This record gives sequence, structure tokens and C-alpha cells, in this order.
Amino acid sequence: MTDLSKGEQGRPSGTMSGEVQYTRLDLEGLHCSSCAPTVERVLRGVPGVRTVAVSVGTNEARIAHDPGTVGVGELCATVEAAGYGVASVDGVPRTDEARDPDESEHAETPDPEADSDVEAHRREYRRLMRKFWFAATVSVPVLLVAYPEIGWLYLPNLFVVSPSEGLVWGLFALSGLAALPVLAYSGRQFFAGAWSAFRHQSADMNTLIALGTSAAWLYSTAALLVPRLFPEGTAVPFYDVATVVTALVVLGQALEVRAKGQTSQAIRKLIGLQARTARVVRDGEEVEIPVEEVQEGDVVVVRPGEKVPVDGVIVEGRSALDESMITGESLPVDKAAGDEVVGATMNTTGSFKFEVTRVGKDTALAQIVRMVQDAMGSKAPIARLVDVVSGYFVPAVMIIAILTFLAWFNFGPTPAIAFAVVTAVTVLIIACPCAVGMAVPMSMVGGVGKGAEHGVLIRNGGALQLASKLDVVVLDKTGTITRGAPELTDVRPAPGFRQDDLLRLAAAADRPSEHPLARAIVDGARDRGLTPPEPEEFDAVPGHGVEATVEGRAVLIGNVRLMRRASIATEAVEADVLALQEEGRTAMYVAVDGRIAGVVAVADTLKEDSLDAIRVMRDLGLEVVMLTGDNERTAQAIARQVGIDQVLAEVVPEAKAVEVHQLRADGRRVGMVGDGINDAPALVEADVGFAIGTGTDVAIEAADVTLMSGSLKGVAYAIEVSRATMRNAKQSLFGAFVYNTLGIPIAAGVLYPAFGVLLSPLIAGAAMAASSVTVVMNANRLRFFRARSFESSVSAPRNAIPEVAA
Repeated sequence: MTDLSKGEQGRPSGTMSGEVQYTRLDLEGLHCSSCAPTVERVLRGVPGVRTVAVSVGTNEARIAHDPGTVGVGELCATVEAAGYGVASVDGVPRTDEARDPDESEHAETPDPEADSDVEAHRREYRRLMRKFWFAATVSVPVLLVAYPEIGWLYLPNLFVVSPSEGLVWGLFALSGLAALPVLAYSGRQFFAGAWSAFRHQSADMNTLIALGTSAAWLYSTAALLVPRLFPEGTAVPFYDVATVVTALVVLGQALEVRAKGQTSQAIRKLIGLQARTARVVRDGEEVEIPVEEVQEGDVVVVRPGEKVPVDGVIVEGRSALDESMITGESLPVDKAAGDEVVGATMNTTGSFKFEVTRVGKDTALAQIVRMVQDAMGSKAPIARLVDVVSGYFVPAVMIIAILTFLAWFNFGPTPAIAFAVVTAVTVLIIACPCAVGMAVPMSMVGGVGKGAEHGVLIRNGGALQLASKLDVVVLDKTGTITRGAPELTDVRPAPGFRQDDLLRLAAAADRPSEHPLARAIVDGARDRGLTPPEPEEFDAVPGHGVEATVEGRAVLIGNVRLMRRASIATEAVEADVLALQEEGRTAMYVAVDGRIAGVVAVADTLKEDSLDAIRVMRDLGLEVVMLTGDNERTAQAIARQVGIDQVLAEVVPEAKAVEVHQLRADGRRVGMVGDGINDAPALVEADVGFAIGTGTDVAIEAADVTLMSGSLKGVAYAIEVSRATMRNAKQSLFGAFVYNTLGIPIAAGVLYPAFGVLLSPLIAGAAMAASSVTVVMNANRLRFFRARSFESSVSAPRNAIPEVAA
């Protein structure tokens, strides 16, 4: 069974000395692109930490550290000291005592049947919604006080006459007091995050929101308590900005968390495939136990309709297994004693027993989940560029806010200070670094997850981005385009012989042979319902073929040299032999009782969907090249069948990488697809290496993309999904940059001189929250992506044997 854990991304190279532990922390409160660098910075500052990678797309931190120097508890404490929470460690939920104090009293017992990541998303969503409803409830009376015309309109019985100045002052004072718990509870994370960023000499979204809401509250309080400090008519409190903006931003964060959970549902689907229990043979009896208690070496019984709980090898019985949840292939696969079975696959017909070979984190399903998680948490080159831009974004916004304040204070209309404060606060609130920073990670999460649903495992974000730019795909022939094993393709009898009789005698003569071509003939006969008898005599003639006696008849099967040696004329079948050889098939003469009886042919046949897959690749604008060590005639024959124009034949294994290098030197972006050890150097040399999942571990370790099903459709699908993902990411980036490019100047008041339009901080807060949610929702569109590679209906030519009468 293929080990998919090799070459795992994000882990340190083998050159590191000493013991290294890898820890995955599921984070809470990671709402902004600037949050990831902050967490990475504080963790890198911990002695013993070697590498850190934080993703806002998956809300995860992946840490390589020396366990003797720093423990997991210290890592969690460091993250929490930076103002963030840790929901789980390596998928194991943390205790409530270690959680954020503002949610501990509301903590709920997690569902033991649910995945910890799902629970973390639900818990954070509920926490944020509690904060939103508190802020929204307080904001209603604060808004009524801030806009008295609303109060007079909707509460006519409350004020019989216009309120006195003392009553108005008292109502504003109550508004200011009511806003304090909103800032302290609902907006707590903003101030904690801003303080943490300040301590680490940085700034993020929390800084902008904390500055904007606190400036609004402080200005309002100063205007209320010492109005003489302000020009006459300018001492106007607006506590509603502090409460309503806090409510809107928290609501946006809650919706963002909910949408993020939908984006990463591919992981939950994979985890949900795991069987809950297993029926194990203990002391001669079948005992049903939790799958976590199954051990290597146990014998497990699987009945029809049940899932295979873990990986193993069948020791008794046979069945057909539906492996679509792992490989993406829809047809069941026949399994018998000695065959490997994979956990999470579905048993469809018979019962069988298998010996457990892998459990827990070593199973194929666990390795697939880990590979997908690593890919979702990795950064594409475009994301690193965005991170650099985001690093300058918040300081730039703060500078713009200061310049806006100065411009309005010095050149604005009366009351200048009120206009200056409102516009500066609006600039701080409307700016959204989250939308910019999350655009690429959220799309990557969606794209990698979509690939995993079809058995296409993309190792990292860099491979995903490069795959979208490929213009040449190089295909190895054997095991990639073809099945990699010879099969009987043709039976052409000579005049006077029937097809079934010819095949039956040829298979009987070859029955004792261990040669691959002989085995193909025997298996082909059995597949067609024939039963080859045991020959009375058998003699293998090296370099020629086989001589045998079957049911008293002398049978020869081999090449033309064997026929000449026996002085048998072959003119009657020479036309068939030439035609078969032109198609790249190996033709073997069959003689019975001293005269030619016909020809049987074997070949490494095409995979059923190779023609479909190559057609889709060509439709995508890709140039498809076949690279093989086979002879030119065989390679050209296969190429004609699948529609490949460019063939590089008779290439020795060590020269495959040279051919790929030459294509890249010509300015082409090359993807290489292979399955064998001899393909590994070429897979590494290519821009993107695709390994057939049924191939060797060496090839898979060298590749950037693993195709679990072994189908070439996976290559086309990977390229389609990568293009859709990068298109989605660029859409989100474009929208985020347009939003900020237009929103910040409007918030600063550029429309006021010409149109008298000034943006309200409340609208700015709503727009800011909506921009982040829009980015996540756009990434969620990838869940509904449909690729041409799995919708095509053209079938590859099958090498059927026509019924030919004597």
C-alpha cells in the first residue's frame, strides 16, 4: 500500500539534527491576514521552535519544535498571550479551563462524535453571536438618543414636549455608560489584539477597529463633559459609532467563521468516512469494538454493506469493494485473499476477513487527511506577495486617517473638529486588510478540498498555482496511458479453425509457462469463459516459444522463428500479423498438428478513460507529449489511438529528466505524469509532477500532485481545479483592492466638495464587515465547481475480440 505521508509539506528537512516534534494548533480569533504574521512572530520567538506556518484559511498553526526545550502547553500559552485562543491540539479539544474567560461560563460540552474542527467553528460562531446580540441590543437605545428625530417619530408617548437640555445631557451620559460594556465585552478581542500587536511592533485590523471605536467614545465623552474645549456647536457626542460599529464588525466575523467552516468541509467529509466500530476476532469469537481499539495484527470481519474500518490484507473470503470515497473511481473493485483493503471503503457483496496492517494515523485515510490539511495550510507564491502588501496596509491607513483629520480640521467647514473626527474614524473603520489577506488562502482551501473530493491530492499551494499555468503535459506510457500489464487483445483464426478452439488450445499450451505474455493468454481465455486443459507434454524453447501436446494434438505457439524451425507455412496469417504489429501489439503464431491455426496477440492496453482525459487536456489548450522507453512503432501506435501528436520514444530512464528539462529550457511550463521509480527524476525536474497513486512510493514522494485513482482524468481535473482556484482568488483580490481603493477615499470625504456626500461611520462598519464575508462566500463558490474532465462521455477503444466463423 502506498505511503502518502512521505514528503509532507511544511515539515523540516532531514538535515535537521535532534528530535523534532510536529504540533498542529487549531486557533480561534484569527480573523485578519495580519493576525497570521503576528502569531508566527511570537511563536518563532519561543526557544526551541524551529519552523512555524500559520494559515488564516484553515485557522491553523503548524509548528516544528524540540520537545525537550518547549512543550505544547508553552506553545498554547504563547498564542493566548498574543490575544488568540487555541481550540484543539492535533485535533484533540482543549479543556474549558484553558479557554478565553469571556466564553468559559457559556462553554458547552463538545459532542464526542463530532470532529474537533467543526466544534471549534461552532463554538466560536456562538461566542461571536452572543457578543453581537449584546452589542446590537445596547445599540438600539443609543441610536434613539443619537438621532432624536427617530425617537420623536417612533416613541410619541415618551416625550410629551421637547426634552430639556438636562434630559438630553443625561440621555447621552447613559449612552456613554452603556457603550462601555459593549467595548469591554463585544469588542474585547479588538483591544486585546491591538495591544498584542503594539507590543510586537505591528498593527492589524484590530488596531484600526480599536482606534476607531475608542476615538469615537473618547471624543463623545470629552464633548459631553467639557464642551467648552470645543468650538460652539461642535460638541456633539456620537456613542452610536462605538456600539453599532462594534456590533456590525462582530457580526461580520461570525458570518465569516460560519462561511469558513463550509469552505473546509472537504476535510470533514474525509474524516466522516471513518468507520466507528470494527468486528474483531478475539479468542475465536467476533467482538465489536471501537475502531480506536483495533491493533495491528488483529483479524477483522467485514460483512456486506459495512465499511472497512482500517487498512489490511484479506486472509479469507472475497468481495467487491467500492473505493470511490478514496480514489474517485465509481466501479467496485474485486478483492480476494492476498489483496490489500483500505479503511473507509465500502464492502458491497461478499464477506471476508482481513489482517490489520495499519491503524490510527498510519492508515491511508489518515495520511490523505493530513496531506489535504497541509496543502490547505500552505502558502502559494501569490499569497506571500499579498502578505507583504498587507504588512504595509494598516500603517498606510493610519497615516491616511491622520492626514484626513488634519485636512478637515484646517480646511473643513464648521464644525471642523467634528468633521475631522468623523472622517478620520470612518477611514479607520472602512479599511479592510482582512479582505485582501484572506482572498488567496480561502480560495486555496476551497480548491485543495475540491481536488480531494475526486481523489486528487495537491501537496501545497505552490503546486496549485503552478498547475494553473501549465501549457505542456508529458505522459509516461506504461502504467499511465496504458494499464502497465499485457492483456489478450486479438484472436484471429486461420481458415479451418474456430476462434474458441484456437484460443483454448493456445492457452492450454501456455498454461505451465510463467512468462508474462503466456499468463496474459491464459487469463484472457478464462475471462472469456474457456477452461484450458492441462497439457500432457510441455517444452519451453528459449527465444522461440512453446511446444506442447494438448489432448493428443501437437501445439506450437511462438514467433516466426519457431514456425520456420518446424517448417510450418505462415502465409495465410501474415497479413493479420503485419496489421497487429502496426497497432503496436505483440502477435504470436499458433500451429496445430503441423499447420498454421491462427494468430493471438497481446498488448499493454489503454486505460478505459485515457482517451477522454487526453481529449480534455487538449480542449484546455494543453500540448500533450508521450515520453516512453518503448520502441518507436509501439509508441506511435498507442499515440494514434489516444490522439497524441508528439512522441518521444526509446528514451532511457536517466534521459527522461533531460527531455523535461529541454522543454522547460524552451520556455514551456511542464507537467510530468508518471508512476514508476524511473519517472521520479523527471517528476522532480518538471514544474509540477503528477504521480499515479497506484505507482511506487518513490514516484509519489517526488510528485506535487498524487492521483489516488490512477486515472489520467485526475491530471485534467487537477489543472481545471487549479485554474478555477486561481481565477477565484484573483476575483477576490480584485474585489478587495477595488473596495479599499474606492472606500478609503470616499470615507476621507473626497465626494463632499462636489456632491456634499459624507460617508457615515455606521455604513463604513457595515461595508467593512461585508467585504470580508464576501471574500469567504466567493471562495465557497468553488464547492459547486464542475469540471469537464469528469463529465466527458467518449469511451476509449476497447480491444474486443470479434466472433469470426471458420
